[in-house]
Amino acid sequence: MEILSAETIQNIVGVVVSIGLLFFLVIKIQKRRIKTAKKKLEKKTEEQQKKKIRATQMRIIHQRQQEGLGELIDYADYHMNFKEWITAVVSAGIVFGIMGYIFYEKPIIIMIMSGFGLLFPIWRRKQLLATRKHILNLQFKEAVQSLSASLAAGRSAESSFQEVAQDLKLLYPDPNTYILKEFDIINRRVENGEPLERAIEDFAQRSDVEDIMNFADVFVTCKRTGGSLVEVMKRTAEIISDKLEVQQDIKVLVSQKKFEAQILNVMPVGMVLLLKLTGGDYLNPLYDWNGVGPIVMTVCLVLLILSYLLGQKIMNIKV
Repeated sequence: MEILSAETIQNIVGVVVSIGLLFFLVIKIQKRRIKTAKKKLEKKTEEQQKKKIRATQMRIIHQRQQEGLGELIDYADYHMNFKEWITAVVSAGIVFGIMGYIFYEKPIIIMIMSGFGLLFPIWRRKQLLATRKHILNLQFKEAVQSLSASLAAGRSAESSFQEVAQDLKLLYPDPNTYILKEFDIINRRVENGEPLERAIEDFAQRSDVEDIMNFADVFVTCKRTGGSLVEVMKRTAEIISDKLEVQQDIKVLVSQKKFEAQILNVMPVGMVLLLKLTGGDYLNPLYDWNGVGPIVMTVCLVLLILSYLLGQKIMNIKV
């Protein structure tokens, strides 16, 4: 009987170990995929439930809406008007078209890339939505501070809201200011005999702003349980103010880095454009569709887009 040599045994053991490790890695990867898919499904289900709950809440709010109160704004949804939409499409189409010219010089590709401007309003809508929420939150901070001072002066909650509305008109002359319209709606609903707590809860649900929803919960709880509204409102105003100050400080700190990141994103495009204008035929191989030039330019464009997205994600610091 032939005895296997030590080298053969080592090779067999190595193959078995390699197969075992490969099998182990496949199992680990599969488990991770299953876990990731499960998390995505749970997140999707949770988002769908939130949307259903919010739709129900908004339906109830609109059913409660009384005549003469005007249109109730749903701050969780933003509908772009025609001017905003066409501005976003045209500006994005021009930028994408210029990028197509710089990287490819093919009219058909320039037209295709310009067409991507039609997708830009999707991102722009999210940006406008976040901006509107931020503006509402800043205005609400001023309202809460005024409300705290009014309650401390001994006024009732209902009278304090009317007083705050007058103070806000001095601070914000524009009658279309979000917080002015909301406090006007709250006061008119109270005048029509509706409980103040319900009006505040409806506003908080429509705002979709964490600070406002927390304020509504605290206010309603204190009002119903007889808690000290003066102390609670004072503390709430301080918390909201401190949080917004921290957000502003972070924004100031990262603003320089954001500017630097934007410059770094623009520089490669600027260099290519400069070489195109001054280098004569130097860049011609990159636009030769019979070679690998367009592939190189596509890789560069993808890397540029990824670096921009990564920079935006890093700079997006939430408090």
